[in-house]
Amino acid sequence: MTSPVNNLREVERRIRQAEKEAGRPSGSVTLVAVTKTFGPEVIRPVLEAGHRIFGENRVQEAAAKWPALKQAFPDTELHLIGPLQSNKAKQAVALFDVIETVDRDKIAIELAKEIGKQGRHLRLYVQVNTGAEPQKAGIDPREAVAFVARCREVHGLAIVGLMCIPPIDENPGPHFALLEKLSREAGVPALSMGMSGDYETAIAFGATSVRVGSAIFGSR
Repeated sequence: MTSPVNNLREVERRIRQAEKEAGRPSGSVTLVAVTKTFGPEVIRPVLEAGHRIFGENRVQEAAAKWPALKQAFPDTELHLIGPLQSNKAKQAVALFDVIETVDRDKIAIELAKEIGKQGRHLRLYVQVNTGAEPQKAGIDPREAVAFVARCREVHGLAIVGLMCIPPIDENPGPHFALLEKLSREAGVPALSMGMSGDYETAIAFGATSVRVGSAIFGSR
């Protein structure tokens, strides 16, 4: 059975290869290792191997395991990649360094309030529902550019990029292409797209970060 650290090295190798094939500079894509449902005993060896950028889906789960890990590895960067409820904004701002799932004004207002109160400087992404799936979080693609502008100009948020999760049963390529187009129109440089099954495709379409969990830690 392969270890998460061995899997991490293989994913890193494949990212570098995908960068090369896309004609992009080596190191232009950031790997966010997704640790949802995995405990500190599984995460710690990956930290000890030198990886520092991780993603979690739920505020409560992250709060139960990451404060101690971040104390032990203070240069860790933690991303929230799951939906955020407004009543969790305070806790999320305290715990996370990057929030990738800003998708409505109510959340933008709460985040702005908490970022101001806590004096933290978070990087924020707008999540776009590229497949217009009713059960999925994210703003409608037709509203995304205006929403980014509103987040910046009205709510005073530092929006650095866009994030998407394509429909599971569709070719992800067109969704990645749409997100890249929207990012240019919105004037944001970062693109968080691609997961364990499609991160190499995402890199070809311009992803600046990929969110990989099961390919590193195994199935949940």
